[in-house]
Amino acid sequence: MGRPIEFNPEEVLENAMRAFWEQGYCATSMADLTSATNLKPGSLYAAFKSKQGLLLAALDHYGQRSRERLQQTLTEAASPLAGIRSYFQQLTEVNPATNQSCFLVNTVLELARKDEAIRSHINRHFDEIELLFREALHNAQQAGELSAEKDPDALAAFLMSNIWGLRVLLGTAPSKQRLKSVVDQLLEQLK
Repeated sequence: MGRPIEFNPEEVLENAMRAFWEQGYCATSMADLTSATNLKPGSLYAAFKSKQGLLLAALDHYGQRSRERLQQTLTEAASPLAGIRSYFQQLTEVNPATNQSCFLVNTVLELARKDEAIRSHINRHFDEIELLFREALHNAQQAGELSAEKDPDALAAFLMSNIWGLRVLLGTAPSKQRLKSVVDQLLEQLK
């Protein structure tokens, strides 16, 4: 009987996520992953079954954190639209010089067209995030904060599309002013 695997799953997923995020899935070797996680290949395979299994777990780790961050922003805001505005304002506060786009979006661009399992996995996270926006927009409408003429479902999809675009734009190291002007235009749709 083999020894039980002993490691901190959060730490391993965080470190694996960083490796995949910085280099991309295809360019990240098992040597890179063992170095990043301080685990031997056998331990990684025993815990995650494959390199793709580790990627999917890292995507789940990132997706959960993204949803929690959005949920917290929406919950702490004075109103539903204030929460959405705050979330988009936070995107402008990211340091564009780091050239770090969204891990989910990066993975979509690299792999999702070729791999149904990865596409399906990422779409689940995107759908859950979009649902948070949809609920906030419905709440804003019920509170009279958002015009009754607006379609919360379509607006939530619009916000998601713009998040993807903003995340790609962040990868080009735009000026803070350019990023702010894009977000300002986007937020005009919430009036």
